[in-house]
Amino acid sequence: MTPLKIAMLSLTHGHTRKYYQTLRDSPKLDWVAACAENEAVEGLFRKTNPDVPCYRDEQEMFDRHPDIEAVVLASANSRHLDQVQACAERGIHILSMKIPSFDMGEYDRMIELVERAGVVCQIELELHYNPVVHRVKKLLGEGAIGPVRAMAATNITLSPVWAFPWQGVPELSYGRRVPLAPGNPRFRGGALCDHPHIFDLIRWLTGADFQTIFAEQAPNLRTDLEVEDLMLVNGKMTDGTTFLLDPSWSRLEERLTVPGPGWEVFPKRMEVNLALHGERGTLLVDCFGPNVYHNGAPRDRYTVQYTYFDEWIGLVDEFVDCVRNGKTPQINLRWHRRTIEAMNACYESLEKGQPVTL
Repeated sequence: MTPLKIAMLSLTHGHTRKYYQTLRDSPKLDWVAACAENEAVEGLFRKTNPDVPCYRDEQEMFDRHPDIEAVVLASANSRHLDQVQACAERGIHILSMKIPSFDMGEYDRMIELVERAGVVCQIELELHYNPVVHRVKKLLGEGAIGPVRAMAATNITLSPVWAFPWQGVPELSYGRRVPLAPGNPRFRGGALCDHPHIFDLIRWLTGADFQTIFAEQAPNLRTDLEVEDLMLVNGKMTDGTTFLLDPSWSRLEERLTVPGPGWEVFPKRMEVNLALHGERGTLLVDCFGPNVYHNGAPRDRYTVQYTYFDEWIGLVDEFVDCVRNGKTPQINLRWHRRTIEAMNACYESLEKGQPVTL
């Protein structure tokens, strides 16, 4: 199979650097270029990837590399529609960050653009490729705990805002400035916008969609943020499964401009935990359990060393397979739309102070 010629746009998303090693090492990819959104990002990129041409203008990158077949949209949520349109017009396939848009009009426009152009658009939700989650999916398919009746899940992390400032700006993260509720000083666009994974996983694992959602927000841990950092969501799926979801930035961090060892205050910088309760048993799942924690630099406290399988390898493998063989990704725009609808319903519930029916 001919390697897929791929580029990266913007480089401002928190997952940007997670792609570097995969794009460099995968025999299925030929990483030909990148485009940095600002001078600071460009400087950091050139230090870590000096052999990959880096531009500040997307048009110049595309003009200089007409052989680009695919891109990774590593950008703020508010930039996705323009970049999707630019790629669709060129027939370039798209691997997009996890929130295409919270504006459902924009979202539907993206669907129209990629379907008319006939390009693959895969949404990055890497937990689909996590080996622990795969094991859970297999056990559920085998009926190990019977039909699922309830699910509790956490997707808790430290906040990426200090290294990726746009994630704390409502207009860039959520797309516009909307208060969480009348009289609430916070705006939509915080932790919920960073954590669609558990909303997606409950749909994928149960095969059902959201029916009713009720959300609550606690006072922020980080009082200087304009957006929410703590939220709790409960409700019911269309198959009767009840759920309790925690998509919060409840792990405190050192405010480093470049993430690295010592960023985490707690030993675990993130926890994605699932408790699946079926008619015949319960599954307790720690998606990031097999890690090493050591006492080390730079502050002589616990630092995490991830030892799990790199989900980005599986994610990229599926993307290449879809592009080369004309397949539809598991997490395509139409599939993911229901997840974004549910997340918007969380904000609507906060605003109204009552459950919302989808």
